[in-house]
Amino acid sequence: MKTSREVVDDLLRKRSPERVALMDSPWADAIMEWVQQGYPTKLVAKKVGDQFWDPTDGRWYEVTKAGEYPEPVSVWQHFGYDMVGVGGWFDWMPIRGYNELVEETDEWSIHRNGAGAALKYWKHKSGTPEHIDFLMTSRAIWEEQYRPKLIDFDPERVSLGGQRAGFRETRAAGVWNHFGHMFIWEMMRQSMGDVTMYTSLVDDPGWIHDYNRVYTDMFKRYFTYLFEQIDIPDGIWLYEDLGYKNGLFASPKVLSEVIFPYYAEVNAFFHSYDLPVVLHSCGSVAEAMPMIIDVGFDAINPMERKALNNDPFEFAEKYGDKLAFVGGLDARVLESNDRDIIKKEVAEYIDGMKARGGRLVFATDHSISNNTSYDSYRYALDVYREHMWY
Repeated sequence: MKTSREVVDDLLRKRSPERVALMDSPWADAIMEWVQQGYPTKLVAKKVGDQFWDPTDGRWYEVTKAGEYPEPVSVWQHFGYDMVGVGGWFDWMPIRGYNELVEETDEWSIHRNGAGAALKYWKHKSGTPEHIDFLMTSRAIWEEQYRPKLIDFDPERVSLGGQRAGFRETRAAGVWNHFGHMFIWEMMRQSMGDVTMYTSLVDDPGWIHDYNRVYTDMFKRYFTYLFEQIDIPDGIWLYEDLGYKNGLFASPKVLSEVIFPYYAEVNAFFHSYDLPVVLHSCGSVAEAMPMIIDVGFDAINPMERKALNNDPFEFAEKYGDKLAFVGGLDARVLESNDRDIIKKEVAEYIDGMKARGGRLVFATDHSISNNTSYDSYRYALDVYREHMWY
């Protein structure tokens, strides 16, 4: 029997797979509730400055008093995930380490980041941040206030300690570990915001190209540093949400001209280290699939089922010789908390992907919310294990 690392490597490198692999991403809210339903915790010695888990809201906070603190067992260890993220993050903001508290209530807080964007975050529940205000509204502002801060290499942008520890732990466990980071599309959204970004894609593509050039160069420089200082992982994830429920955020023509050339470049960079690259892109990606393949991505995630034309079976039939597939199970199946429904849908999905030649890492089509009970998710994994062999 192959190790997790070997299983995932076969799937992503177009080799004959032994079995369907496993990964997922439960919400912090879900873990918090699952602990009350029997999910295991452990006591961990913490020193001042470490992070501790707060069981009242499932969030992590800075330790102010040394001692032992309870925290959930890592999901990858508890559920036996084959694919595990261990780092790859660095501070990409033009103003490094900047976090201005703009406004705060008991329920939420608004923070301005180092790219001038003010975003609203919920304190006690999961959710994407709300866009409030942006200062990077023109090429002139970008060139004068932000671009110059990104040119010189600054090792202080990278925190190596936790990434090294995660790498060592997962490599010793024999799982497939990866570095991951958002890239140019998501960076633009968190820098200039949707309105400036979308209008500039058409009205000032030269600015978009310059932004993408600066960050692509930065990416390659900092990932080289991470590889030198930590080690070479088993693969890479790029997080780029290119679509919404009914289609892509921009036309394939625009994306092919100003975004995807930089995907091709960064994929070539990672491939030079013999690293497969997974693209995480929520929303409808059906129109972009040929481009996703052309620029060298090796796998697609999460194949959100609520989005237009995101049919994993069709994807497997059309693109299964070129891409591996990570995700694709409708998360609402688990949220039904109905064992009959879960058994039917999980079995049909896994068997359907295998029958179509799909190289599959089993996971939901987004993440696991707190609407799914701990027992339901464990049962889904029981069904997965009954059907995982090719």
